Amino acid sequence: MTLQTTPSTPLVQAPPVLATLVQAAAQHPLEQLSAEEIHEARRILAEAGLVGESTRFAYLGLIEPPKTARQGDVTGAARLVRAMLWDAARSRSLDVRLSLATGLVVDRRELNPEADGQLPVLLEEFGIIEDILAEDPQWNAALTARGLTPAQVRVAPLSAGVFEYGNEEGKRLLRGLGFRQDHPADHPWAHPIDGLVAFVDVENRRVNHLIDDGPVPVPEVNGNYTDPAVRGELRTDLLPIEITQPEGPSFTLEGNHLSWAGWDLRVGFDAREGLVLHQLHHSHKGRRRPVVHRASISEMVVPYGDPSPYRSWQNYFDSGEYLVGRDANSLRLGCDCLGDITYMSPVVADDFGNPRTIENGICIHEEDVGILWKHTDEWAGSDEVRRNRRLVVSFFTTVGNYDYGFYWYLYLDGTIEFEAKATGIVFTAALPDKDYAYASEIAPGLGAPYHQHLFSARLDMMIDGDANRVEELDLVRLPKGPGNPHGNAFTQKRTLLARESEAVRDADGAKGRVWHISNPDSLNHLGHPVGYTLYPEGNPTLAMADDSSIASRAAFARHHLWVTRHAEEERYAAGDFVNQHPGGAGLPAYVAQDRDIDGQDLVVWHSFGLTHFPRPEDWPIMPVDTTGFTLKPHGFFDENPTLNVPSSAAGHCGTGSEREHAAPGGTAVGHSGPDTGGQGHCGH
Repeated sequence: MTLQTTPSTPLVQAPPVLATLVQAAAQHPLEQLSAEEIHEARRILAEAGLVGESTRFAYLGLIEPPKTARQGDVTGAARLVRAMLWDAARSRSLDVRLSLATGLVVDRRELNPEADGQLPVLLEEFGIIEDILAEDPQWNAALTARGLTPAQVRVAPLSAGVFEYGNEEGKRLLRGLGFRQDHPADHPWAHPIDGLVAFVDVENRRVNHLIDDGPVPVPEVNGNYTDPAVRGELRTDLLPIEITQPEGPSFTLEGNHLSWAGWDLRVGFDAREGLVLHQLHHSHKGRRRPVVHRASISEMVVPYGDPSPYRSWQNYFDSGEYLVGRDANSLRLGCDCLGDITYMSPVVADDFGNPRTIENGICIHEEDVGILWKHTDEWAGSDEVRRNRRLVVSFFTTVGNYDYGFYWYLYLDGTIEFEAKATGIVFTAALPDKDYAYASEIAPGLGAPYHQHLFSARLDMMIDGDANRVEELDLVRLPKGPGNPHGNAFTQKRTLLARESEAVRDADGAKGRVWHISNPDSLNHLGHPVGYTLYPEGNPTLAMADDSSIASRAAFARHHLWVTRHAEEERYAAGDFVNQHPGGAGLPAYVAQDRDIDGQDLVVWHSFGLTHFPRPEDWPIMPVDTTGFTLKPHGFFDENPTLNVPSSAAGHCGTGSEREHAAPGGTAVGHSGPDTGGQGHCGH
């Protein structure tokens, strides 16, 4: 990765040959692919006769060294690359592995599209679908009947899924819904063209099927949220907030190795998964201990709940079909990230196998998050308070109408948290009537179908080593009786999840259900296994019928928890090839082996997400909605590990006249140091 700290002078790049030599001399095997390595991978594939004019790169990424090979000094280990190649001229999908060290292809497999599915959607295909439809007589006739021309219509390139429509097996498909765009800066999501959908064979460049039920009035609302006529006058009552760290941030970043407040890890990035955190360790009282070997969001799916023939097929795997990492944004200081920011600029391959740098694609910073701990004790005469802070590693991606932020948080007390931030524009439709059961009216005549945003976190646990286990912890209410005369007693029940078949579980808010991940071979000073507890939000799982196509393809989202024995090839919750896969891949196939997971090297998969019944307030652009999970140390430390956090610097939490003023009504308002002020402008 390319590293840039902002604000700073841009780094001077070494000449390509020198840069390659320097990198080769010190490269860690988990350093992400460089532009030079992507060029080299493409060259190797071309020399092997696998790249021609019609070849496109659906995915290219690093094959990480096996977990067992990463424990010692493996600097300079052979670098392997995985490439997924689509050749439209030959109607061929290849899954290829190659060695950068030997310059040779080490493995290749041709996919059977009916059994294996298709490779991910290409960026090139976003435009191809519009080109195909612009030349299709049926599509043009449908637009003419609506008083439209192809030049006025944008077509959303939507993954097809697998359904019982005719003449689709084995074909590379997209489905297209149209939106009228009134001028180049117009947001077409305000003007859905309903009653019309095209099923497009992008491989053979033809329309496979068209559903046209006749013209439906196109909503005429204005969705241009920056238009003064829509937004109104800008507010003038928001004073600046300025985040400053005069001595710089508390973390260090060397290559992709990040260290902060006892934490150290390696920051990775993948075109499919986006951010990947490797080798999370925590050091306390001179002891460095592993916690999580690899953490990523392995999949996310957005299924829609409208059964109309125009939308009943809508479900999008934003990771496996669209590659959230490839679609990552370049971030701007003061807008996307605020404060003393360090950026990383990952490099991905484009459709032609050439490197593309996502400038400032990863944001790293620390932020104040309120009180860490506090107590005023009259008996001891003490009054102590400590401020909390967290390290934030994040990126943002745009997949069609939606934008997602992926935020990993590390805390001073050893807590790990993930938060997804969903924003952007809700998918729209012309509302059939105000009482339509499957969509919300968000503006006059404009509907937003009900849908979900469901994620799967893959947590390759390594709490004090590989021997880990998972127990389910439930609150148990006890009835009145001889041992509970006042009826106030409650306790906690522990259930060991010993095999994969036993570890497909759902959250239960009524029982306060959590899952404790521990190492039975490592005991704390109380004699209990050290561990971490996974706290789920417990939001709804996949809402679709159990025998639906999407339930088979997104089976991971049917349950909140899955636990599997570690296997290098089991990387994705919905399987390797998601696009048009018939279903059953991923977690259902993994757990079918029913392996022993008690005291084993295991992977915890956590499904979580949002069920979205859109509101009028979500239009014309949606305020951020959040979902996520928390991993908290539970017996991992012998006591509160933040007792050594110093109190705030002198003068930063005082009560002198320079630190406070009286608000209306006489309430004292304090200003606690340099983390207040104003940063109102986006920088670069």
